[in-house]
Amino acid sequence: MQKILQEAIDNNRRWSANGAVASYIPELAKENPDALGVCTYTIENSTLCAGDSQIKFTIQSVSKVITLICALIDKGKETVFSSVGMEPSADPFNSMLKLETRESHKPLNPFINAGAIVCTSMVNGDNGIEKFNRIHNMIKIMSDNQNLDINQSVYRSEKLTGNTNRAIAYYLKGAGLIEKDVEDILDTYFKLCSIEVTALDVAKMASVIANNGLTPWSNERIISKEICQIVKAIMTTCGLYDSSGQFSVDVGLPSKSGVGGCIMAVSPQKMGIAVIGPALDSHGNSMAGKKVLEYISNKLNLSIF
Repeated sequence: MQKILQEAIDNNRRWSANGAVASYIPELAKENPDALGVCTYTIENSTLCAGDSQIKFTIQSVSKVITLICALIDKGKETVFSSVGMEPSADPFNSMLKLETRESHKPLNPFINAGAIVCTSMVNGDNGIEKFNRIHNMIKIMSDNQNLDINQSVYRSEKLTGNTNRAIAYYLKGAGLIEKDVEDILDTYFKLCSIEVTALDVAKMASVIANNGLTPWSNERIISKEICQIVKAIMTTCGLYDSSGQFSVDVGLPSKSGVGGCIMAVSPQKMGIAVIGPALDSHGNSMAGKKVLEYISNKLNLSIF
């Protein structure tokens, strides 16, 4: 297994040269485009890593998985999916187009920015601080790491440049899909994207989903099996934005990407996998990270299809 992980890194590092770091958030533009690492965490509570797996990065849109989990726990699937759809999008992750053309104005799914903002507003808490703490605590529990915190430089950069997300959020407010204060919800959203993690943290989060909501290290149930099934389905169909179909063909694992260069992947009943490679493709997904996951999935016959 260690040999396969190392081969996955060595054979695919060259793909980073075909991508570029996310420059629209100035702090992310400082990331090393050549970095590439992977960690696995099995439901038997064992871990293996290779490459640049120790580097820290911000979780970005991988946090949307945990936000969805919290919204489903707090409000139930009927309420959540009355305001957010569960269909794939053929548009970029920050597009407003479908919000305006859909009669209901509902975001297509919880993993595009619009859907994640609505889900953030649904999580329990009277204000943004309480909502952030709710989701942040779940991230710390799922990663078995109580020391995870916000990268303040990235948070300030996100907030300063987040005008498209502001436009989306105010549109959602006008459509009646957000009840709370828009700026408060946006601040929570920006903070969640700015939580700093490692590949091992993300692999452990994925392992909880792979284990149907039980923590592999303590066998404690923190998520219901039903919610894990819902989340895995939406990760499969929507997790890599408008290239989710291609990724399902190539890799075949429920996954979620972020513009920090991370991809969280779930191998049901086996393991959680996390890759980090900040150089992105045109869809906002890690260029080399996708290839690493494809290599591992093929070598270990992990595709759910």
